[in-house]
Amino acid sequence: MRQFIRIQLSLLAFCFSLFSLLQAEAAERPNVIWIVVDDMSPNFSCYGETAIQTPHVDRLAAEGVRFTRAYATSPVCSTFRSALITGMYQTTTGTHHHRSGRGAHRITLPAGVKPVPQLFQEAGYYTCIGSGLLDLDYRSQPFTDRSRGRMGKTDYNFDWKRSIYDDNDWSRRRSGQPFFMQVQLHGGKLRGASAEAYAAFEQQVAELVGEGADSGEVLLPPYYPADRILLEDWALYLESVRVTDYHVGRVLQRLETEGLLENTLIVFFTDHGISHARGKQFLYDEGTHIPLVICGPHVQAG
Repeated sequence: MRQFIRIQLSLLAFCFSLFSLLQAEAAERPNVIWIVVDDMSPNFSCYGETAIQTPHVDRLAAEGVRFTRAYATSPVCSTFRSALITGMYQTTTGTHHHRSGRGAHRITLPAGVKPVPQLFQEAGYYTCIGSGLLDLDYRSQPFTDRSRGRMGKTDYNFDWKRSIYDDNDWSRRRSGQPFFMQVQLHGGKLRGASAEAYAAFEQQVAELVGEGADSGEVLLPPYYPADRILLEDWALYLESVRVTDYHVGRVLQRLETEGLLENTLIVFFTDHGISHARGKQFLYDEGTHIPLVICGPHVQAG
């Protein structure tokens, strides 16, 4: 019970900080970036993972605050994202069934409930959702004329207006205008779900981050059998963590190059845990325990 109360108080403090940020004078307001990752548990070296190194997320943790008891409100994408973008539990808004907003039965938010991007817009922010990089769309493919207007992953279980997002990147905002950006990353989904996808991802890993993780160095949770196929898949999952970290590093480099990093609040987290048994779709620790790192102005390291 005490732990639950501490979590509730932390959420209240975070919401109060967000409200204060939105009410601040324009010259004082930082940019805000959420880095939202699919299907990934806290398998980063700053969380104790030893089979790989994740220097860029580690940097955020070293310069900011790393949370060790952060939990998703749901172990699947759409319900968690529906809660995240409204700031309300999915059971409160009726969005608690996975992908329930895609059928004939439409779901609308309760009166007075506004998605977070809309609140940022009303406060004068430029709102965007995409890859965070100028040369990639959110699916990590080179931009084309067809994909240039493509937004990042939303996956909300309710009807919403595309107009809550101004763009898929902050580069076209007015000079001096603060922005709220969601960098959407595929995370654990990068490794695919077939032998062909595995092979293609292994090639991508070699090109982006070098030699892959050794399945012989993988430490499986005690409730998994030490099966060769499972060990190889887990090693490839760890490679998706490395590629995610690489993408985070590129976003940080862009912010530094554009002179924006010092005035940008970065919140790094995932939408739920790894896509394995007892992980995604299961209310076990592995399905709900997520990494959460906050770094930026007025955030004291540690």
